[in-house]
Amino acid sequence: MQSLTVADYMNRHPVVFTASMSIEHAVERLLQSHQRGGPVVDDQQRVVGFLSEQDCLAAMLRDTYHNEQSANVGDCMFKGDVLMVVDHHSITDLAQSMQSNKPKIYPVVDSSGILVGIITRTDVLRAIDVHLQNHYRQR
Repeated sequence: MQSLTVADYMNRHPVVFTASMSIEHAVERLLQSHQRGGPVVDDQQRVVGFLSEQDCLAAMLRDTYHNEQSANVGDCMFKGDVLMVVDHHSITDLAQSMQSNKPKIYPVVDSSGILVGIITRTDVLRAIDVHLQNHYRQR
């Protein structure tokens, strides 16, 4: 099981955002992709924040209340230390850390810190399930 890596199960084509993108455009992208949130990247594809559905909801409610469309992703995103995982990280190790850290989506970076995808709790569950199913079939 330790040989299963994040790269084996991550989404290599996630929806990503830039800080200058309007919140309305970001919401449109989330709704089309059915993704619950995603990394915010700079011009070098380095993660600078994270935008969740909850962040978008708060911004859109605020804009509706003030009857304007002024928010952008940079105004609403989480700007702290975004929990990320390296693509060669073990699925088992990630599953264990997901028990204490609560993000549902982790940006995946390569060894240079460049975004290469995302991995969700569902992806991790799928990886473990596939491994267990294959293990039981071999018995």
